[in-house]
Amino acid sequence: MKIIVPIKQVPESSNVKMDPETGTVIRSGIETVVNPLDLYALEAALRLKEQYGGTVTALSMGPPQAMRVLKEAVSMGCDDAALVSDRKFGGADTHATSYTLAQAVKAIGGFDVVITGERATDGDTAQVGPGIAAWLDLPIATYVSKIESFKDGRLLVERLVEEGYQILSVPVPCLLSVVKAIATPRLPTLEGKIRSMEIQVPTYTTENLELTPEYLGLKGSPTKVVKIETPKITRNGKIVQITDDLSLKAAVDEIMDLLEKKGVLP
Repeated sequence: MKIIVPIKQVPESSNVKMDPETGTVIRSGIETVVNPLDLYALEAALRLKEQYGGTVTALSMGPPQAMRVLKEAVSMGCDDAALVSDRKFGGADTHATSYTLAQAVKAIGGFDVVITGERATDGDTAQVGPGIAAWLDLPIATYVSKIESFKDGRLLVERLVEEGYQILSVPVPCLLSVVKAIATPRLPTLEGKIRSMEIQVPTYTTENLELTPEYLGLKGSPTKVVKIETPKITRNGKIVQITDDLSLKAAVDEIMDLLEKKGVLP
């Protein structure tokens, strides 16, 4: 079984900065980590490999610094990795990102399963996984909480839904988008860290991928951020201490007066 796991490099939650001109996340010069929800996809893939054999390939799209998250994936147990990196991919929305990643998956080829995390913590859209499936015309199961078995070319999975769980039999090749309940991510091993320092990771660019230029990067993104603002929270409240019945009545009267001024009371 050949499994491909797209993972993303995201800023640490305390370091998120936005470009006011493009409305996109600034990724250069800031501390980044593997998207936490992608770690569950990696773990699900590694467990499938351990149970049924095969290989796991980590795939990431981003600047050259994204090589760091691919090395971490290898240190966890992935067999190999690939980076999708080109300035022409910059500023891509979920539509353009899923297209480019889908073309990279095609270039890797021979896969049985693509496993993605539920969503990325910096965008929170949960659209890239389904987008990859759409571009590749793959059957998809989202919110997968358990992979029961693989038999006769089909994966039996448990899918988390509002009413409980749904059992699906999904033919391979397919794409699965998994949730936290799928497994607890393992830690990198010393052997894995040593291997990650030695492994050669190929880079896919506009030069070695079959791409339609109109679908790439910021120009190929049908969604645009019109404006971004940092919300300001101002609280000029008043603290009223209640010590006896008299102060209690005064506090209630003050609250009622305020509500009346605000037009809350009929």
